[in-house]
Amino acid sequence: MLLLYYWPTIQGRGEFVRLALEQAGAPYRDVAREDGVEAMFSAMHEGPTPAFAPPFLKDGDLVVGQVANILLHLGDRFGLAPSDAGGRLWTHQIQLTIADMVAEAHDTHHPVGNGLYYEDQKPEAARRATDFRDNRIPKFLGWLETVLARNPAGPGRLVGAENTYADLSLFQLVEGLRYAFPRAAERALAKAPKVMALHDAVAELPRIRAYLQSPRRIPFSEDGIFRRYPELDG
Repeated sequence: MLLLYYWPTIQGRGEFVRLALEQAGAPYRDVAREDGVEAMFSAMHEGPTPAFAPPFLKDGDLVVGQVANILLHLGDRFGLAPSDAGGRLWTHQIQLTIADMVAEAHDTHHPVGNGLYYEDQKPEAARRATDFRDNRIPKFLGWLETVLARNPAGPGRLVGAENTYADLSLFQLVEGLRYAFPRAAERALAKAPKVMALHDAVAELPRIRAYLQSPRRIPFSEDGIFRRYPELDG
């Protein structure tokens, strides 16, 4: 039984891990949702390899932190990544780039400091969001569109001919952008049809579809990474 530790009331970064676990059909417990955040904090500081922050995953005696690192492990464990070294590294590279965009999305509403409320940094957030909408969203989605177009196995997947954790993360990225920046995301996705097609295909994977329709899928909110503040959408 795998143990996932993440905040129990938000999707956040933990959702990228949840999607991989669900697609793999892996037996896992979302510990803080079942046992409370105290259990997560206790586990976070245990052992010789303490996690810096959630999410982190326990697989037997192995403790893995950081989203891209967790997915690298799950990709090998459950066949959600290519078996060759080059393919594994390329999938990991795509995931790290997605993680960069997720961090930039977060920083639109917290550009000065995580310890401050959004209301304490609204002028800076407006300036940061303008650049994110106008420049960064198109750049990241344009790169993902190019990756899909150049996949030797065809544009239906980011890497190879089978679904990888990177495809699942692209789905979550698009979902988050459409929630937080609906107008900007619509403009950028109109120029990235392959990205949108992969998003739609992932949503129809049987295990993912079942998960999205279940109470295990926590709704987006203004407590997570992707937050809908209409003024930041331009």
